[in-house]
Amino acid sequence: MRLLLLILLLGGCSQGHGPIAEDIAGPLGSVVPYASAEQVATFERGQQVALRRFSLEDGLGPSFNVTFCAACHERPNVGGGAGLYRNFFIGAERAADGVQVPTQVGGTSSGVVRLYHYGGDFEPRPEVAPEANVFGQRNPIAFYGIGLLAELPEEEILSRADPTDHDGDGISGRPNFDRGFAGRFGMKAQTVSIEGFIRGPLFNHLGVTTDPLSEEQKAALPVDSSGGSVTARREIGAFLGRHAQVAAPAGPLTDEDSAVDPELSTDELFDLVTMSMLMAAPQFDPETELTARGRGRFDRAGCRKCHTPRLEGPRGPIPAYSDLLLHDMGEALGDGLTMGEATGTEFRTKPLWGLAAVGPYLHDGRATTVDAAIRWHGGEGQKSADAYAALPEVARDELIAFLMSLGGASQYSPGLIPPGEAEPAPGAYGGPLPGLSASESQRFTQGRALFDTEFGVLDGVGNPRFNGDSCRACHFEPVVGGAGPRGVNVMRHGIRNGSGAFTEPVVGTVLHRSTALTDGNTRPQADANNFEHRQTPHLFGLGLIEDIPDAVILAGADPDDSRTPDGISGRASVADTGRLGRFGWKAQVPTLAEFVRDAVTTELGMTLPYVEGATYGRIHDNDAIADPEFSLEQAALLEDYLRLLAPPPRTAPSDPEAAGFGEVLFDAVGCALCHTASLPGANGPVPLYSDLLLHEVLPPDTPGIEEFSAGEREFRTPPLWGLARTAPYLHSGAADTLEQAIAGHHGEASGAREAFEALPAEERAALISFLETL
Repeated sequence: MRLLLLILLLGGCSQGHGPIAEDIAGPLGSVVPYASAEQVATFERGQQVALRRFSLEDGLGPSFNVTFCAACHERPNVGGGAGLYRNFFIGAERAADGVQVPTQVGGTSSGVVRLYHYGGDFEPRPEVAPEANVFGQRNPIAFYGIGLLAELPEEEILSRADPTDHDGDGISGRPNFDRGFAGRFGMKAQTVSIEGFIRGPLFNHLGVTTDPLSEEQKAALPVDSSGGSVTARREIGAFLGRHAQVAAPAGPLTDEDSAVDPELSTDELFDLVTMSMLMAAPQFDPETELTARGRGRFDRAGCRKCHTPRLEGPRGPIPAYSDLLLHDMGEALGDGLTMGEATGTEFRTKPLWGLAAVGPYLHDGRATTVDAAIRWHGGEGQKSADAYAALPEVARDELIAFLMSLGGASQYSPGLIPPGEAEPAPGAYGGPLPGLSASESQRFTQGRALFDTEFGVLDGVGNPRFNGDSCRACHFEPVVGGAGPRGVNVMRHGIRNGSGAFTEPVVGTVLHRSTALTDGNTRPQADANNFEHRQTPHLFGLGLIEDIPDAVILAGADPDDSRTPDGISGRASVADTGRLGRFGWKAQVPTLAEFVRDAVTTELGMTLPYVEGATYGRIHDNDAIADPEFSLEQAALLEDYLRLLAPPPRTAPSDPEAAGFGEVLFDAVGCALCHTASLPGANGPVPLYSDLLLHEVLPPDTPGIEEFSAGEREFRTPPLWGLARTAPYLHSGAADTLEQAIAGHHGEASGAREAFEALPAEERAALISFLETL
């Protein structure tokens, strides 16, 4: 009777592959149904820890890749995977004797390549050790159901191992080991401990230090994931081979920044680990005739030999669709990286539950679709891939439909905007301009969806370099269309020769985050010696800025400081073809149409059709995807979205009197000499707090990047509207606070900075209160 009830409750998927344990499944990102009220509270606290943006003062870095945990575990919600733009690199040195050693990169010897650095002895882009000769990419792994995998007895995993292919079916799954226990987490099953699986990335990707959980805290965790059965480990000693230690930290971690270690408390770590352990297993869809036929196709193609439908855990059958063992996937998928027992072509069988909502697929995200992922299977998976490819199209669709029924289909989004979520109201952050027509509103909605859409390698992302796989990848703070945290900074680089002249590298000044190539990472040109962070600015109100007449901007220019001799010599930026520039940190982009073309090519690495007179937009590249990869209609839709995106609303001050006095001080100390409160636009004043001119604001000997007519130390006055919710600040993102941002002003801004610093503390606070209303 209990089995029948299980089948009725859980739907038909259990009919073909067996029953499923009770009270383990739910929507992706939810807490397991069996959690107690206290555990639910801890789970919710853990979610907040995962979303916490670390600042430099909090201990971020000094070298890092991202600024918060959920950056890599965001799709479709906290605990999920992430798009191609969140891939990271692992580097190693393979010696002549074949021994492989993880690369020392940016302050960590784990092999994880860190992309950003602030302060100290490293360049802004940490150098990758020149002896590194093996690189692999990793796409983030979803955490759904991992507590249930941690609970699995070691014997259950080891019982399915067949390292010598004793049964002769071509499938020779092998366990990997962490400190002698059967690993189950990571692309190479290199980790057994969830605590270690979390502490390692916190340090390697955020530069955030932790201490191990106390014995008391470990005892309070909902799952014991410290290892497995010592007896079982001894019984299989005949084929274990070497028990190589893999990098999961066991002791306290420290770094060299000014924040006190540990930078994440053990209480916060406990909440984060508990949240991960209590992630529900994906809830399967009820079986239909279509998915039942697909399940049969899955079985007959041999997929279930590695993607084991059920593993027996202490709560009952766990439908992970993985044996958690290593399998040789062939040279085409291999990355050459060895981890513990895993060779360069071996990977852990990916759990298939929740597959519908956590693409892209495979260890490096190269597969945009499940169909492509299956076809990529080689080695031990070759026979099943061939069987799938030989099926008629309708039969392949049935198999895919079955896989899509294994949880998450209703939560799928092409980006991060949840399906069915209402867009922000007109005039709100991320909302459209008020008073749009029906057709304009439709264009805004469609453009916003395209702005959020993640593209993949098969769509043409990367030529071969790229920074993002969508526009939203860099513009999501505090909402879609906004700014970006330091973890999506764009890195610029250049060459200053012996005579002091600036030279642009062969690949251009953008030093990209990533590449569509699978066997290397993006490195700077060897003789590059100027590096510069570029923080992602928000896009609110760009249409109003475009409508400011050129004559208005030019009227404010005083290039030789003769019109008003005050030390402020704003210059108009002249972009290519002689047009007035107004967008970008160097005002290097003249129009929204060019802004879109620049972003599609430079940031996404995708090609566009030729447009006469356009400065930006590559029309050909050398990948296998037919050009153009991005259509003119798509570009026009993005342009309309940006044109119709409302400016940021003002924030009501907590102390109106102080904020009002702060506005007076803003003018009095000279901030308004560059941060002009408003400029006349086509439809009235535009309160952007910028003159849109170039000013030299870096210290005299600071190296920088030239761009069109802008010199190394010149930047466009950044508009201050939206300031309250788009930290960090300055072009480099080096300032956590508004006070630090003001202190970072030099050159033409030195007088205003010194005047601010000379104010009494109460008046400085009042000026900051005013800025926080913008």
